[in-house]
Amino acid sequence: MGAPFDIGYVFSFLPKLLDTLGVTLLIVAGSLLTGIVAGFLVALPRMYKIPVLRTLSGVYLSFFRGTPILIQLFLFYYGLPEILKPVGLDLTRAPVMFFVILTYGLHTGAYAAEMIRASVEAVDRGQVEAAYAAGMTPYQAFSRIVLPQALGIAVPVFSNLVIALLKDTSLAFTLGVMEMTGKAQTLGTLTQHFIETYIALAFIYLIISFTLEKMLLAAERRLTRHENREEKRESIFRLKKRGSYRTVLADIHAGKGGGA
Repeated sequence: MGAPFDIGYVFSFLPKLLDTLGVTLLIVAGSLLTGIVAGFLVALPRMYKIPVLRTLSGVYLSFFRGTPILIQLFLFYYGLPEILKPVGLDLTRAPVMFFVILTYGLHTGAYAAEMIRASVEAVDRGQVEAAYAAGMTPYQAFSRIVLPQALGIAVPVFSNLVIALLKDTSLAFTLGVMEMTGKAQTLGTLTQHFIETYIALAFIYLIISFTLEKMLLAAERRLTRHENREEKRESIFRLKKRGSYRTVLADIHAGKGGGA
């Protein structure tokens, strides 16, 4: 059993846990960058149906989406150096952070690949064909027509991906990385105030998640502002049209009444 609960420890632990916030955010940023690059490379063969690469992409997705990330961390940290030894690559002296970011990045890439594929395929194909008819090159059509709309579609999924990644970084301490959860574990062991430690940790995660959610929501609104304007115009047009129908019907009923 730990020491008796003392709310004062919650407030004293907050600055100590915030000292390791930079490590957590470094893992998130590095993993997102790695994941987006990996996601594009995996999504392209699936979108363009490249035979062999499409099969390899499917295996990649099945592995990283079908196994726990904790197992993936252990496999990459302990197994990758052994696998690469026969080809002359010695990773035994590589920093732990390298394996953590690599594992989280490839894990994130599996979900980012499906996000990218679904977002691009959700854009109306007729717009792309119209861009080709207007004389645009494939690159111009993608960058000017497809990409802006795909980004707007992808932001909600990306928001969930970022927040899930932030929470998953709590497992990095199992490899000895002193991020926020590892620091909380150490503080709890030293003071025996485990409940206070994890209350402080949960509060920090909640604030960061809430801030990221609001930032990404603002980005989503900015990226989809043209769609919102179109929806408003259509709504106003429908209201006006409905009003004109009512006027016509009122005139018809008035005419029928006068004739009677």
